[in-house]
Amino acid sequence: MKKVMQIVTLSLFSLYLLALVACYKKNKAPTDAAINAMNLKRGKIPICGPADKQFGAVGFITSCSDKTQVEFDLAMALLHSFEYDEAEKAFAKVIDKTPDCAMAYWGVAMSNYHPLWAPPSETELQKGAKAVAIAQSIQQKSKREADYINAIAMFYKDWDKADHRTRAIRYEKAMEKLYKEFPEDKEAALFYALALTAAADPADKSFKNQKQAGALLNALYANEPNHPGVVHYIIHAFDSPELAELALPAARKYAAIAPSSAHALHMPSHIFTRLGLWDESIRSNLASVSSAQCYAEQTGIKGHWDEELHGLDYLVYAYLQKGQNELAMKQWNYLKTMNEVHPVNFKVAYAFASIPSRYLLENKMWVEAASLKTLHPNLHWDEYPWQKAIVHFTRVLGSVHTDNFTTAETELKNLRNCYDTLVAQKDAYKANEVLIQVKTAEAWLLFKQSKLPEALAQMYTAADMEDGTEKHPVTPGEVLPARELLGDMLLQMNKPQEALKAYEADLKRHHNRFNGLYGAGLAAEKSNNPEKAKYYYQQLTNIANATDSKRRELDGAKLYLNRMDVAGL
Repeated sequence: MKKVMQIVTLSLFSLYLLALVACYKKNKAPTDAAINAMNLKRGKIPICGPADKQFGAVGFITSCSDKTQVEFDLAMALLHSFEYDEAEKAFAKVIDKTPDCAMAYWGVAMSNYHPLWAPPSETELQKGAKAVAIAQSIQQKSKREADYINAIAMFYKDWDKADHRTRAIRYEKAMEKLYKEFPEDKEAALFYALALTAAADPADKSFKNQKQAGALLNALYANEPNHPGVVHYIIHAFDSPELAELALPAARKYAAIAPSSAHALHMPSHIFTRLGLWDESIRSNLASVSSAQCYAEQTGIKGHWDEELHGLDYLVYAYLQKGQNELAMKQWNYLKTMNEVHPVNFKVAYAFASIPSRYLLENKMWVEAASLKTLHPNLHWDEYPWQKAIVHFTRVLGSVHTDNFTTAETELKNLRNCYDTLVAQKDAYKANEVLIQVKTAEAWLLFKQSKLPEALAQMYTAADMEDGTEKHPVTPGEVLPARELLGDMLLQMNKPQEALKAYEADLKRHHNRFNGLYGAGLAAEKSNNPEKAKYYYQQLTNIANATDSKRRELDGAKLYLNRMDVAGL
């Protein structure tokens, strides 16, 4: 009997050891080697705003230790304002304190996805995939947390085989499932709304995804007035001419919710730009640029931070619409002083290409446009064919308008090469954007060669293509809208009534554009339509009301309005 008892005791002890080992394995934290292999961003998180109100209020419940809840909520707030580097730093702090917190690794994966921006780099994809693998290996997590982790896993799955859009749609579908399973989880609704907007088809003019996202976000807005993600994602969901008015209240509030975020300070200008509210856009981007400069100084960036250039592009665009050339040129001259920008990415390349191009094309400085040189900070232009195409497009139009057809043909060939590169890269959206520029350039070359019917047909095609395509969030707008250029061509063909229709149609998509308003006023004047001429010229003088506006077009508009006043009309 004693021997039996010894056997039983030994068996029970063995079972205890097995259970202990199983428990250890179940709750075992990731190894230091696995964590170090992610090469997480670490460091102090800069504060470039008021101490009492920095990034907004977020509360995300997890099964992780309470001692990291403050850091986790800060990481979430940063994530919702697209402060991805800083969000990763904050999630890294959580991992350092509680390496068995599965959701902290989810946060790292989310910080390297950045929907609505450029697709993640290979380095970011590898980091995100590693973070997902660690998160999935940690057993101590809730069903809800596992679903969050498995959802982002769908984005990183086969990242080296499946294209970005396919993976973005997979993530959106996974978030839809999660949201439906946890309908009371506001964060699930937020991330599902963002996923819907990110996966939207740019050619879908019904805005199905965006409207669905907007409905989810508006339902949250009343009870979450200080949540950065709610107002931020409303702006993105309604960032189109047709829907922008719906986001105006959110746009006017976002900066106050997260004043320490340069992106939050800038983001309202997306809606201000859509609605032609130039003074508000200028204030928004001046604040954003200043915050970005503060960020670069506090983090020790050598040179400039990319978010500063993003704000500068929108700032220059707004100045040009108010006819404030001197202030726009001041920003361009400042851009010329930048020899180094970090990180080097699509936003940086876009700003370096678009800012000088906008200035020259908006002001019809054709000689200077024909010889525009690319600035050379620390980037390689061949890696950015979409942005490089903007410079070639500027040179084409400049060359055509100065009757330098040999150079125009050369630059048109370069433009087509950019298109071919994007087609080869299977980047359908950017390829389409460049194709619109190709057709526009071809139209003006045909026009200057007196092939008027062919020129007009090609210009109409370009305008229709552009109307059917939404702009990328990186840009405040095309360097010159195709339908506005169509109006210019029709005016030069002495077809003022058709030109007026083109300008009016374009102004519905590009509210309060300087050249659109002037073109509409001039076309109406030449069409013997004094009522509309007065309306558009008055709109122009109201918009370009700064004392330092020196555009010649303003003089013509004011002279016409004075004549109308004298005549009592």
